Amino acid sequence: MEAHYYNVDINWEHTRKGMLCSPELNKKNGVCIEVATPPEFAKGISGIWTPEHLFVAAVSGCLMTTFLAIAENSTLEFTSFCCQAKGTLEMIEGQLMISEILLKPTVVIHNEAYRDKAIRVIKKAENACLIAHSIKSKITLDICIQVKPILIASK
Repeated sequence: MEAHYYNVDINWEHTRKGMLCSPELNKKNGVCIEVATPPEFAKGISGIWTPEHLFVAAVSGCLMTTFLAIAENSTLEFTSFCCQAKGTLEMIEGQLMISEILLKPTVVIHNEAYRDKAIRVIKKAENACLIAHSIKSKITLDICIQVKPILIASK
C-alpha cells in the first residue's frame, strides 16, 4: 500500500484556544473544530474539544470504522453500533500521558445466533485498528452485545 497523507492546520486564536482545520475537509463543508487546553490545566477552557478528547476520539472512531468494514465483509447482520470511550491521563515515569483508553462498544443484533460473530468482529476490528497500532496507550475493550428481535407488525 502506498503512503497516504492527512493534513491538519491549527491557528491560535487567543488565550489557550485555536481553530483546527483540514484543507481536504474544508473544501467540502468548511468545518473546523475549536481546540483548547483542558480545564484541568492552568488557564484551560471548559466546553471546547481538547487534544486529549481528540486523541481518545481517534481511537474510538477507528474502532467504529474498522468494525463497519469488517462487519460488511463478514456479512454480520446488526442494527446499531455505538461506543463509549474513556481515556485516562496520568503521570507515568515523570511524564503526563494517556495511559489507557477504555472502549465500550455496544452492538445491537436482532438474533442471538449472531452474538459470537459480533464479538469476533469487534475483536478483529480492535486488532486491525491502525490508530491503536500507532499509539502506546493500553487499549481495553468492554464489549456489550444486545439482542433486540425485529418486530413484525401484524395486519
